Amino acid sequence: MSTEFKLFFQPDTQLTEVMRLRVQSLQQRGQKRQDGERLLLPNEAVYKLDFSQQSLRFSHWTVCLSQPGRLTIIATSQLWTPDLTNLMTRQLLEPAGVFWRSQGNACDASIKCYEADSYEFGERIAELAKVRKVMYFLFAFAEGCSPESVDCSITFLVDK
Repeated sequence: MSTEFKLFFQPDTQLTEVMRLRVQSLQQRGQKRQDGERLLLPNEAVYKLDFSQQSLRFSHWTVCLSQPGRLTIIATSQLWTPDLTNLMTRQLLEPAGVFWRSQGNACDASIKCYEADSYEFGERIAELAKVRKVMYFLFAFAEGCSPESVDCSITFLVDK
């Protein structure tokens, strides 16, 4: 018998700010990023999931976009501490979750996604949850999407 366990992605404003300061610092000094370093883009923010349970099976995504736009969610595949180390490209998990709502869609229309990639992405998150208490994500907002217009969660099954 299984029960559902729903986790909401929480913005990590402090880590987002640390990453923005890194970009700003490099720009002010006229320096380049380290080889393989992944800098935060202006349309990106750091979010996290806190896993209070760790034996999970992916069930489904719940993504609500209150206006047309595109949301790309990229997970970090390793333990990452932005206050101590820079985010490296090799730490980004593939595939990313891509969700969108087209201009002509009504507010209650279902959000579109690349289903196979989204499912595989959810399964990988469930696998990583077995060895982690916290996992970080980069949310990229595009085509009219913004943090204020997004409500995103992921549902897992927990075996009883």
